[in-house]
Amino acid sequence: MNQPFMSEREKAILRELEFKTKISVTDLAVKLNVTPETIRKDLRVLEEQQKLRRIRGGAVAYAGISSEPPFLRKVSIAHFQKKLIGETAAAFIRDGETIVLAAGSTTLHLARSIKDVKNVTIVTNSLAAAETLKSRLECGLFNGKVIVLGGTSNPRQRSTSGSITNQLLGHFYFDKAFISCGGVSMEGICGFDVDEASATSIMMKKSQQVFLVADSSKFNQRALFHIDSLAAIDIVIADQDKPEQWSKDIRIRDLGWINASKHGEIPIF
Repeated sequence: MNQPFMSEREKAILRELEFKTKISVTDLAVKLNVTPETIRKDLRVLEEQQKLRRIRGGAVAYAGISSEPPFLRKVSIAHFQKKLIGETAAAFIRDGETIVLAAGSTTLHLARSIKDVKNVTIVTNSLAAAETLKSRLECGLFNGKVIVLGGTSNPRQRSTSGSITNQLLGHFYFDKAFISCGGVSMEGICGFDVDEASATSIMMKKSQQVFLVADSSKFNQRALFHIDSLAAIDIVIADQDKPEQWSKDIRIRDLGWINASKHGEIPIF
């Protein structure tokens, strides 16, 4: 096959990745009317160019050490999966609790799902989540108050962070923290921005229970700044089961795990 046709097909593959958590060889082969082996060759080429990362049966977006996507683009990526994760996470919030939401597109979906709870205090450095929570309070979807952390504004990510944010976080004690990340592996969780990573780390240390909300495109990916080890997480809420190799690691095999894509009763931890 000539290179121009290959180039167009590779572009089509990358377009699929813009709005999906992961793409499968089988689906791409059908959609692009080529053999699975042809798709595998394309994925190898794109991986060499650091455009994506191959996984069993398909590929996910390449995280590596690239910069963080703008917030509005992150919200549109894997929208359905993040919505399920957010709805599942919101079910863990109880009356009278003080919780903290870290900035992130998945925690925004959590904010959009909070309802039917009373006297809840929600602290966040996410400007997007704060706007959503304010609207839900005004509509009577839940009862309580929202505290927006001050600090240095990051318009690209619609968040606040920095020394002022960290100082304010030091005055709180939280029942639960809901955090997101740029990447997660057996080595731990990481983020793209050193200030936001620092704020997330403090949130975790000041909370009795820590939830990581992350879609599967974040698994086995690495961003620039280490936040903490997986041992610091109590429960992961994702859109897939715990990776098999993680279950074998003695350090994290007891890590609580919820697959939000499987409907049913929410486990009690």
